[in-house]
Amino acid sequence: MKKLLSLLFVGALICSLWAGSDTQALLHQIDRNLEPDSYEMYRKLINVEPDGKQKEFLLFMLRKGNDKIAGLFLSPPTDKDRSMLRLGDNMWLYIPNVGKPVRITSLQSATGGVFNNADIMRIDFSAEYNIDTLIDTLGQYLFILKAKTNSVAYDRLRLWADKKALLPTKIECLTNANMLIKTLHYKDTKDFGDGIKRPSVIETDSPLYKGYKSILVYVKIKRRSLKDEYFTTTYMSRLNELR
Repeated sequence: MKKLLSLLFVGALICSLWAGSDTQALLHQIDRNLEPDSYEMYRKLINVEPDGKQKEFLLFMLRKGNDKIAGLFLSPPTDKDRSMLRLGDNMWLYIPNVGKPVRITSLQSATGGVFNNADIMRIDFSAEYNIDTLIDTLGQYLFILKAKTNSVAYDRLRLWADKKALLPTKIECLTNANMLIKTLHYKDTKDFGDGIKRPSVIETDSPLYKGYKSILVYVKIKRRSLKDEYFTTTYMSRLNELR
């Protein structure tokens, strides 16, 4: 334990000498390695209950820049054609039977599992967080991140990233008092083509939801140029046209 603490202390001293722009550039590169800044994506979201019961969603996602994300539910039939939109810190949910988008918050969950809306409609870590500390450990970086504003879903993150691939391996989401809310495990790195190589599975568990687990499986992701008009509340009912 003393040896580990010594390594962490030395790493912290080394990183404290780095320029802030250098550390921020590392975090920005992790963001770009995870996702292009403009893309289309298909992914599954699976909620697992303590008794083993599962509910699976299939979503079609679009993103442009760092503040525009849209998602369309393709299955199950009970959720088909629902859509979500995020513009900066603002989010909406469109339900066909309602016919009008309704405002939702980042901490709510449109899918009812451990993933909240901010997890599903995530923007760059470097956009929402400042680097408080960067520790250079054996084989990994440990980023201690602090939210830039109060509108961010988690006050703090502890993000472990592989030093060679510059991709997350684990993220702990914390309150401002460092209480653990949930842990994200990044697994099964896959080559999606066109220079996109990233973990294809994210599993999350939470001490607040004992026995529950949620899993994101990335099925397809590719770069795509998109128009601003696709990311408006008036276009939410038409997202299926873009598939």
